[in-house]
Amino acid sequence: MNLGDLGAEVIKVEKPGAGDDTRSWGPPFVGTESVYFLSVNRNKKSIAVNMKNPKGAKIIKELAAVCDVFVENYVPGKLAEMGLGYEDISKIAPHIVYCSITGYGQTGPKFQRAGYDSVAAAVSGLLHITGPEGGEPVRPGVAMTDLATGLYAYGAIMAALLQRYKTGKGMHMDCNLISSQVACLTYIASNFLNCKTESKRWGTAHASIVPYQAFKTKDGYIVVGAGNDQQFATVCKILSLPEISQDSRYKNNQQRVLNRKELVGILSARFLEKETTEWLELFEGSGVPYGPINSMKQVFSDPQVLHNRLIMEMEHPTVGKIAVPGPAVRYSQFQVSEPRPPPLIGQHTVDILKKTLGYKDDTIQELLSSGVITQHKLM
Repeated sequence: MNLGDLGAEVIKVEKPGAGDDTRSWGPPFVGTESVYFLSVNRNKKSIAVNMKNPKGAKIIKELAAVCDVFVENYVPGKLAEMGLGYEDISKIAPHIVYCSITGYGQTGPKFQRAGYDSVAAAVSGLLHITGPEGGEPVRPGVAMTDLATGLYAYGAIMAALLQRYKTGKGMHMDCNLISSQVACLTYIASNFLNCKTESKRWGTAHASIVPYQAFKTKDGYIVVGAGNDQQFATVCKILSLPEISQDSRYKNNQQRVLNRKELVGILSARFLEKETTEWLELFEGSGVPYGPINSMKQVFSDPQVLHNRLIMEMEHPTVGKIAVPGPAVRYSQFQVSEPRPPPLIGQHTVDILKKTLGYKDDTIQELLSSGVITQHKLM
C-alpha cells in the first residue's frame, strides 16, 4: 500500500472465489465489503488466479518477468512446490526483488509454523510487557507486529531496488514477524541483554522514566511525560507542587524511578482535582509533552490530524465513498498518488492479462471457462 501511494503499480494476486482472507474479517462491513480489507488495500489491482493450476502458475511467472518486485507470504516451501519459489522466479527474472514475509523466517526450528500477529507478539515478548502493572497480558489495539513487519519489508524493498539499480541484480529478502518484533523491543531487549533485567508490564508508565504515563483526571485521562529535570520542574509548577521538584527523592530521573510509587501517588491525587480540558489549558505552551487519551471520534476531529490530511476519501465501485487513514509521510518535491479504491476480487484480471501480458481474447476466455482465472463483473 505504501509503495502504491508512491505511484507503484501494485497487482494483488488472489485466489478465485474467496480471495484475500481479510475480505471475510468482520463485522463491520460496508455493504458486502470488509472494512478491515478496505483499510489496507488502496492503490492495488486484483487479479484472481488459481496458482495451483500449472496455467495459473505460468501467469504468475509471466507477471514476475515484467515486474520489479514479488511479495509473498506463504509458509516457506509452499510456493516452491508450485514452481514459484525464489529459485524458480529468479531464473526467468534475475532482476526480481523477491520479498518473503513469514511468521518465523525461511529457516530454523520453527520456520514451517504459521504466524499471526498476536502469536508472534506473544512469542517475541511484546505481550509480556504490555498491559496493566500486575495484570493480564494485553494485545495492542492494532496489529503492531504485522504493521512493523510490513514497514520493515517496505524499507527492505526500497533498499533492494537501490542495490539493483547499482548492480542490475535482484535478491531474496527474508522478512518475518518474529525478527521484526524482537528488533522493535529496543531498550527492553537491551536492558535484558546487558543487565539481565527482566521486564514487566507497566500499563501506560515507562520502566526508566518518571513521570511518563497516563493520569486519571476528574472526567478522563491525560498523558504527561517529563524526560528531563527541567520538564519535571515545569510539571510540578503547573500542578502547584513546586516543593516536589526540590525534594531530594525526586531531584533527578534516577531518584524519581527509585521513588516512583510515592511520586506517582502525589501527582495522581493532584490530577484528579481538575477535568482534562482544564489540565490541557494549563499545560499549553509549557514545553512539556502532554495530551489527552482520545477516542476515535476525537482523533478524527483533532485539528492537527485534519491539518496533516490523515483522512483519505475515495469512491469504491460498489459501496460508494469510503474513508481510510492517509499516508503518514509528506514530501516537499511531489504529492502522493491520487488514491484508487481497494479492488474487488479479480476486478482487473482481464485488463492485466490483456494490457500487461498481451493475452488474446480467446486465450483469456479459455482460462475463464476452465476456472484458472476469474473476473469480477461490475453491475
